This record gives sequence, structure tokens and C-alpha cells, in this order.
Amino acid sequence: MVRNFTDLTGRVAVVLGGTSGIGRAIAAGLAEAGADVVASGRRQANADDVAAQITALGRQSLAHTVNIQDRKSIDALRDAVLARFGHVDILVNAAGQTHKKPTSEVDEESWNLVMDVNLTGILRSCQSFYQPLVKSGHGRVVNIASLSSFVALYQVAAYCASKAAVLSLTKNLAIEWAKDGVNVNAIAPGVFPTELNASLLNGTERGREFIARIPMRRFGKTEELVGAAILLASDAASYITGQAIAVDGGFLAAGVTT
Repeated sequence: MVRNFTDLTGRVAVVLGGTSGIGRAIAAGLAEAGADVVASGRRQANADDVAAQITALGRQSLAHTVNIQDRKSIDALRDAVLARFGHVDILVNAAGQTHKKPTSEVDEESWNLVMDVNLTGILRSCQSFYQPLVKSGHGRVVNIASLSSFVALYQVAAYCASKAAVLSLTKNLAIEWAKDGVNVNAIAPGVFPTELNASLLNGTERGREFIARIPMRRFGKTEELVGAAILLASDAASYITGQAIAVDGGFLAAGVTT
């Protein structure tokens, strides 16, 4: 019998920022791969909706809100998941914030908000879930990085700086937590229109420039991130840590594309 190394049956996954966009697609994908999934965000109605979607797939879930900017809120989510399931094996950090403005005009409040959500929020959640992940024996952390972890994007300096730091944090956690049996990796999505960025991409000059630079000549679909997420959450990634998988239609590989 051939073993399926990406089978997540019996695993419990928590997806922060999992009630919309990329996080929601990953949450559903992990459930389809066999995991029980708690996808959390700030709005109760959205948490209820995604929990219903996961249970419809035959998996267990929990509708619980979280504020990634509030450590007590994250701890409360952790405790609720542990009370319900007894363990946590997979942590996905997908909450995100962006702000487009010339860098010379960006105020510190806006800068700090993006940094707090995109970077410090990941630190909070990783610290909160650290002990359960260690206890799991096969803990997995999957952070959502970005193309801007590697390259600059026009007039979103705070976002780019935060995502470059997410990649650095991923590597540092990976080397610190390897001895504890916790693998920490990242996915760097290419251009995926979501509620967060659709207004910057659809029908805009920015969107057309992206298309011209993507060898596949199209934006990504959120479900196309699921394969990388399942890989990094599973036993197939037992010797992968501190890495970032770019799911970008060839964007980062491209020089001249015509």
C-alpha cells in the first residue's frame, strides 16, 4: 500500500485570517486534505460561514473570532481550540493589511498598523501556539509572505517592508524551533485578487503591468495556493524548514518575457 504523505487526517489546523481571501481558500483546502480546521478572523458572521463550509466537507470546526492585534484574543482562540480538539498541529498565518500611498506621505499611524497586522501579528500567534505545536510532535507553521518579500512594489512600502520581515521571521523561527520538531515555512503568493487588493488590480494600469510581467499572463486563483499549503502542513515536508515557496505564475523567475 502506498502511503499518502499529504494526508492530514487527524491533524488540527488553525488559520488566522482564514475567513476571507487566501486564508479561506487554504482553510478549505486543508479540510479537503483531511484536517479539522478552525479558520478565524475578526467578524463572527464570517467565522460562522467558513466553519459551516468546513463541516460540510465532513470535518470538524469551531466558529471563533480573533483579533491578530490583541495577544489576549489570540490566546483565547488557542485555548478554545485546545478545549475542543485537545491539540494543534498546523498554524497558518494569513491575516494581512495593505496601504497604498507615496512613501513620502505615509503617516506613522498607517505604517504601524500595517506592521502590527502583517508582522507583529505573526509573532504573537507563533508565540501563543508554540507549546501546542511542540507537543504535537509534527508541528507546522505556514506564514503567508509575498512577492514583496523579494522585490519592491510601487507605493506600498509598509506592506513590502512587513512582508520582507515576515520572510526573515520565518527563517529565524525555523532555525530556533527545528530542535523542537516544529517546521516553519512560508508561501509567497504572486498576484491574487482578493478583497484586500482587488481595487488596485482589476482594470487598473497596475494590474495590466503585473499581467505583462507574469509569464502565465494571468492572475492567480486562490485555490492554486492550496497545494503548497498542504505540502508544507504535511509529513511530506518533514525535512523542509525555513523556506518560501513562490506560487506566482513565474513572476520572480522572469527577466524578459517577450
